[in-house]
Amino acid sequence: MHVNTLILGAGAAGLHCAAHSGGDTLVIDHAKSAGEKIRISGGGRCNFTNTGTTAANFISQNPHFAKSALARYTQWDFIDLVDRHGIAWHEKTLGQLFCDTSAKDIIAMLLAEMDAVGAQLWLKTEIGNIRHDGTHFHVALKRNGQAQIVTADHLVVATGGKSIPKMGATGLAYDIARQFGLAMTDTRAALVPFTFSDDKFKPLAGTAVPARMTTTDGTSFDEALLFTHRGLSGPAVLQSSSYWREGEDVSITIAPDFDIDAALKSHRDTDARKALTTILSNHIPARLIEFLATEVELSGNMADLSDARITEVTHALRNWTLKPSGTEGYRTAEVTLGGVDTNDLSSKTMEAKGQSGLYFIGEAVDVTGWLGGYNFQWAWSSGYAAGTAIASG
Repeated sequence: MHVNTLILGAGAAGLHCAAHSGGDTLVIDHAKSAGEKIRISGGGRCNFTNTGTTAANFISQNPHFAKSALARYTQWDFIDLVDRHGIAWHEKTLGQLFCDTSAKDIIAMLLAEMDAVGAQLWLKTEIGNIRHDGTHFHVALKRNGQAQIVTADHLVVATGGKSIPKMGATGLAYDIARQFGLAMTDTRAALVPFTFSDDKFKPLAGTAVPARMTTTDGTSFDEALLFTHRGLSGPAVLQSSSYWREGEDVSITIAPDFDIDAALKSHRDTDARKALTTILSNHIPARLIEFLATEVELSGNMADLSDARITEVTHALRNWTLKPSGTEGYRTAEVTLGGVDTNDLSSKTMEAKGQSGLYFIGEAVDVTGWLGGYNFQWAWSSGYAAGTAIASG
């Protein structure tokens, strides 16, 4: 069997690419259903893009690489597509857009777009040996127990990274890249909770608080922090994990929008007999204050607090330094940081510079977005870039 374009991976990038690469396209995936990571994303409602998307929201060894694709297929283009399919959506905080009903609406939309151009989809299909004979790609496949070879003029690798292996994620994209001589950047789990070997936060499991988390490189995020049985999670933590390296500290500012110094001085005048912990618990979860009292000196009544003591308490709550023992790894990571080196790809088409007709898109590439719909937008933008390049070529 011969096709013009063979796309490996029926995730966000692969499906969107298929809708733009022309009719003679075949998408294959080992899963039973297309778009499995889309289906579970955003609590089942898919945070499909972010209105504030720019290249600054992505991590890459080349911070400029993503600019071309993001500019040629923007968040507004995808929103227009969603609107044309009548999918109701809403905006949450920080420009995050979610489906009103179900992430399945996005999958159905992508499949409808594929059907409209005549692209095919094969599921439950295993990928074997891949080679190029100087003219075409030859890919060994196994489908319904039958082995066959599909040849293609163009091969698009959209198999993602290593995150969430229980859904079948592997390093296949990286193996293919190396086979064809492309370089790889270091990969690690990103957008992932921190763990602590001593289970110190187990008593706080389920407690959430607004926080600013700062990594040693000075990157900080102001969002919710959630204590878990194993450590720390929540948006502030997931964001910071992409910038954290093993062995480094993180600094936490509890309730960054709360002026602790001014509040304590005011309460000292009006609530002199009340305990410091009681007053703090009016503004910060009581369980957290009780826990912090074992690490930071928080004894005494308000009347006993000098200005210097208030400054000490404020500093302690503004500069809580911790050293995670690690992260939960690829098991729960939303994305894989790093991937196919962008120096070996065209930023306009996502084609490999050293192998004509070979493309890498989506999470497989060394372009990793922040939490909040950015990684989906990269999937749409990079998929569009490769698809339109193929269709016009």
